[in-house]
Amino acid sequence: MSAVRNIPYGIQQPAVSAQVAQLEESLGVVLFHRRPFALTAEGARLFKFIEPFFSKLDEVAGELQGGRARHVRIGASTIVLRDHMPDFFRKLRANFPDLRISLREGHQGELEGLLQADELDLAVTVIERKPHPGIHSLPLLELPLVLLVEKTSLINSADQLWGQDRITERLICLPRAENICKNFQTGLGRLKVDWFPAIEVSSIHLIETYVSSGFGIGLSVQIPKATVPGGVRFVSLPGFDPVQVGALWRGKPSKLIEALLDQLRSRAKHLAG
Repeated sequence: MSAVRNIPYGIQQPAVSAQVAQLEESLGVVLFHRRPFALTAEGARLFKFIEPFFSKLDEVAGELQGGRARHVRIGASTIVLRDHMPDFFRKLRANFPDLRISLREGHQGELEGLLQADELDLAVTVIERKPHPGIHSLPLLELPLVLLVEKTSLINSADQLWGQDRITERLICLPRAENICKNFQTGLGRLKVDWFPAIEVSSIHLIETYVSSGFGIGLSVQIPKATVPGGVRFVSLPGFDPVQVGALWRGKPSKLIEALLDQLRSRAKHLAG
């Protein structure tokens, strides 16, 4: 049912169908024909009655907030929150002068959980091909996988690692359930190479910190036009599947979320170019 995609509460189709059936039973009439969809005369009359109320909900909410106050809760990686969001918020304040912001740092699994629990309005993270029910996604960028090594490391290509009988360097990465790690292990499988995490951390930023401190080799992604962290350098991983970064949200986006999505599209286009 296409109507479910426009309900901002993560409700699923069976629940909506059950409520409509109860309404029809209570009224003693059929409100619409299922296939092909068409309102009955009774359904059209009911829709005409309730449509003015629901069409003005956003307008009334704005009036109750004084026409100004807005609150948005965003989750993303440290890099996104540090390097991109401040610029977005500066632009948004022109239309939302009393904008209130709550930021949460996290990785893919954690942010999706917060979104489903209605503790976030928008998440910018690695996305699965098919989001969870009730979650909408906007693909933004494909990021290639890379290894992070110390600047003084003798490793200049990944083939130097794959050629070893047994890789002795410690692998530092995000939790194994993350898409970055899944794609990496899939690529290793194609090469018939075994190399499993020795240190798991919660953010790309921590991977950079531990690599530069000499704890091992990190698994990361290369972000276009981003500054290379001090003390480390990238080693490319040709043949490994990239990960897709995008925006996730629940239900119908508010005007504020739509404005943020427009800025994310624009920034992603700039970075890809």
